[in-house]
Amino acid sequence: MSLTTIAGIGAWGVLAPDALVRLASAVVGQYFQSRGWFVMLSVSGMLFLCIWLALSRYGEIRLGADEDRPEFSTPSWIAMLFAAGMGVGLLFWAVAEPLTHFSFAQDMMPPPIAAQQALLATNFHWGIHAWAIYGATALAIAYFTFRRGAPMLVSAPIQTLFPDETWARIVGFLCDFMAIVAIAIGVGGSIAMGVFQVADGVDVMMGGEKAAGWLIAVVFAVMVAAYLPPLLVDLGSGMARLSNTAMLIAIALVLYTIVLGPTEFLLNSIVNSFGDYAFSAIPRGFQTLTFFDDDLCAWFQDWTLTYMVWWIAWGPFVGVFIARISKGRTIREFVFGVLVGPTVFSVIWFGAFGGIGLFDALRGSGDLLAMTGTNVERVTFALLDRLPFPMLTTFATILAAFLFIVTSVVSAAFVLGTFSTDGDPDPSPRIRFIWGILLGLLGVVMVLSGSIEAIKKLIAIGALPFVFVCVLLCVCLVRGLREEVRDADR
Repeated sequence: MSLTTIAGIGAWGVLAPDALVRLASAVVGQYFQSRGWFVMLSVSGMLFLCIWLALSRYGEIRLGADEDRPEFSTPSWIAMLFAAGMGVGLLFWAVAEPLTHFSFAQDMMPPPIAAQQALLATNFHWGIHAWAIYGATALAIAYFTFRRGAPMLVSAPIQTLFPDETWARIVGFLCDFMAIVAIAIGVGGSIAMGVFQVADGVDVMMGGEKAAGWLIAVVFAVMVAAYLPPLLVDLGSGMARLSNTAMLIAIALVLYTIVLGPTEFLLNSIVNSFGDYAFSAIPRGFQTLTFFDDDLCAWFQDWTLTYMVWWIAWGPFVGVFIARISKGRTIREFVFGVLVGPTVFSVIWFGAFGGIGLFDALRGSGDLLAMTGTNVERVTFALLDRLPFPMLTTFATILAAFLFIVTSVVSAAFVLGTFSTDGDPDPSPRIRFIWGILLGLLGVVMVLSGSIEAIKKLIAIGALPFVFVCVLLCVCLVRGLREEVRDADR
């Protein structure tokens, strides 16, 4: 059923992309207007749940048997979860998102305050709340899989706690089905973003002004050809090597930017960003901007709410993948690793790349700011062109984007194969290959949608039902942990 549904969505998007985008925009807009409060409350609740679990006695419980220990080193573990969870999005939005928020905010407040708020909004979208969604979903799946012996499915917590209930089987089936749809559409959107990013980078190296359709098609074909062969072999250490390579390139790029850019400004920007974010993250998680004008409410829906459901769309995929690589870690170690490590890197990343963009907007020509309104895919490369060795750094960015998207798609195909085979942790190569083809088909749909805004709407519509599933998983996790501790005390 899931394969048929995804194939049907893909065919609809190829044959009538405009109609699909219009439907997605209408549904998402109505949902955000009526249920935006529920999205923000759910996301903040998942963050508080993760923190509470880490600081409570439950934090000592190991994800697996008491004698199990982690398979991967902590640096490799963080690199793998980061590559699967965000990867190409950081490269795509590194400069463009802070500048887009600045462009909107500068009409309402002085430019320096607008720049500060632009970085704060960006860090909120990519920070600890996003990783709380991943963390809560992954914890529920990892706990019931490795601690309670359940299959690696989103439905496992429900069916483990209520094994004899008919309603649990029905709800469990719907949860798995919605998870598959959310994953497939979310990863399809990321494929499109990766294709746009790589195609524009190649076009920059060729001296072009805008990536032509044929170049986008070639990049897409090469990307599909790169991720299909790994689906026929074991996930294993190859994913760790690819993820580590991509993360090393990303770290090198951010250090290069800080050292060869306006260093003093960027270091101040990063430190200031940490301070603003530390004191604003929790309160901002409860803001819905109800009392503001229509323009600000529209910005909130188009960015904050869209990002939150975007992470929710990736929640089951990243959650299962993180669960698979986290066996043997304690809940406390898991939570702090998942929440803190990637968030710290994201703040540094946007403080560096976004800082240069804001430096240009405040004290330079403002060309980067103008480009965000005409060619958002090229802004990162335009920034690199202003620093030394632009060809080298452009190539490095292209390679990192390519590796991030390949690791994401390969991981997603494995997870989708697991879901569609009743929790088989090692689905057959044929099943994985079929999912790789379907993800490529959805990538075509996203490319044909014609814009990043349309891609965001399509991803959001796939995630909307899964918001309720995330809440249900959190309830099951708490109940399962309390049962274990109660039995141990007896």
